[in-house]
Amino acid sequence: MSLVLVEDRDAVRHVVLNRPEKRNALSAGLTDELGEALRGAAADESVRIIVLRGEGVMFSSGMDTADLGAVAADPTRLREWRAAILAIWNLCEDVAKPTIAQIHGACLGAAAELALACDMRVMASEAVIGLIETRVGVIPDLGGCSRLPALVGLGRAKELIMASKVIDGTEAERIGLANRVVPANALDAATAQLTSELLACAPLAVGLAKGVLNAAARPALPGTLEQEVAAQELCATSADFREGTQALAERRAPEFSGR
Repeated sequence: MSLVLVEDRDAVRHVVLNRPEKRNALSAGLTDELGEALRGAAADESVRIIVLRGEGVMFSSGMDTADLGAVAADPTRLREWRAAILAIWNLCEDVAKPTIAQIHGACLGAAAELALACDMRVMASEAVIGLIETRVGVIPDLGGCSRLPALVGLGRAKELIMASKVIDGTEAERIGLANRVVPANALDAATAQLTSELLACAPLAVGLAKGVLNAAARPALPGTLEQEVAAQELCATSADFREGTQALAERRAPEFSGR
């Protein structure tokens, strides 16, 4: 079974995370297929807009715990592992086509970072989103620390990341994290409305405007992405990370050292 489905709706390509039995947890296999699907959409001239969404009860629960455990066991793998995933996330921001994350259920951790790399987010009001990495002793290192402040402001970004705060769609829209929020049963229609508005505009101009806006909002992005991974290397060798991943696997609250 394919871990990522592709569905074309005229000039809009829906890329669907398809691991519902695992709450669309981002395993190596899923991220590899996601990269292929996004690169295919970027190269296809008939595709003008890319929509990311999840199959089943939620968008995604975040990084697969088995993958996190493998990094905890061998932190020397961190940079290589992270670079491959970050390249896929960055494509959502770099492609000269609008990218939209359609979020239902929950969008947590690395999945929230994927949504942040998209140009816009359409959320169900009852859905939740959060960067919860500090709960397991690490930081959001797939662009979360770098991208979130430009959307919600530094103070709110610090609260959301440092306290691993999870918020619903209504709050996400209030602080500027979500572009549109509707009841879950109206989510498809809201995304379709947004894509119709984008399709009414000239694709070259839209793509060029996207590039300029991104550069204006995050002029230091390459540098802060490097800071993320340097910080993560320190986290990955810490006792807190080992305790955090073990607690996650055992479904209990972690007991951090406080140092």
